[in-house]
Amino acid sequence: MMPLRQIATDYVAMRRSLGYRMNATGRLLNSYIDDLETSGAVTVTVANALAWATRPADASPIWWCRRLSVVRCFARHLSAFDPSCQVPPIDLLPVRNARAIPYIYSADEIDALVHAAGTLAQPLHAASCQAVISLLTVTGMRIGEVVTLARSDVDLAMGVLTVVNGKYGASRHVPLHPSTVAMLDRYARRRDRICPIPAADRFFITNVGTPVLAALLEQTFAKLLVQAQITTPPGRRRPRIHDLRHRFAVVTLRDWYRDGVDVRARLPLLSTMLGHVAPAATYWYLTATPDLLALAAQRLHDHLGDLP
Repeated sequence: MMPLRQIATDYVAMRRSLGYRMNATGRLLNSYIDDLETSGAVTVTVANALAWATRPADASPIWWCRRLSVVRCFARHLSAFDPSCQVPPIDLLPVRNARAIPYIYSADEIDALVHAAGTLAQPLHAASCQAVISLLTVTGMRIGEVVTLARSDVDLAMGVLTVVNGKYGASRHVPLHPSTVAMLDRYARRRDRICPIPAADRFFITNVGTPVLAALLEQTFAKLLVQAQITTPPGRRRPRIHDLRHRFAVVTLRDWYRDGVDVRARLPLLSTMLGHVAPAATYWYLTATPDLLALAAQRLHDHLGDLP
């Protein structure tokens, strides 16, 4: 039988050929193989899979479950080559996939965040953060899609962004409101004035002309939350930059209800804007805010009337 390392490498390559990115999964699997090689183990067993998956000991059960699922999928593949391989049972380290309640920013809070970004010390970093927060708010794009936009992906003349090789390798066009086009145009002119010779062709760059990284934006966003005096609700997780995507979905739905359009017929449009393959994935982003519930209830009342 081939060495485990080679089988794992071939497994990752095979999955990538089917369209899976395997970035995080590949790193976790390599970590597991490292652990097996260190201990001298020659195959997957329930015992060594469980020992590796439950590290660190103070991590969340969700993280343990994710680690074990990486081993389980690989073990199913390995069992075709090695009859002694043990596939961890599906009910081992079970965890309820609970949906954390997203934070739906108000319009005033968005203004406060953009203003706070403008006070950052480095001028181009400030401008990039302002533009990215604004763009995420009005398009619902993923942060990874925004920071990887090349200059050629941003057509301000046509008012369209092109997301190339987004999640699951899908690409799409994102139409822009004229006000968003104007905002991006102001950013581009300021960007080129501050950094006329960038080191990358990305649309959003740092002071030294390198691509803006999602991790850096998330770190900066955490500081902007404090400056904008946006606090974590009791018993909830801290607001995140990704919650801007949730806000876009909720606000879009709310505006459709207010405009009296057929919301059900429009849901595929919202799914397309968010880069989902079907409305079922979009439902994850819909949160029952008080104003949205009120509008939906009014729509139901208008339809049914004063029934007994």
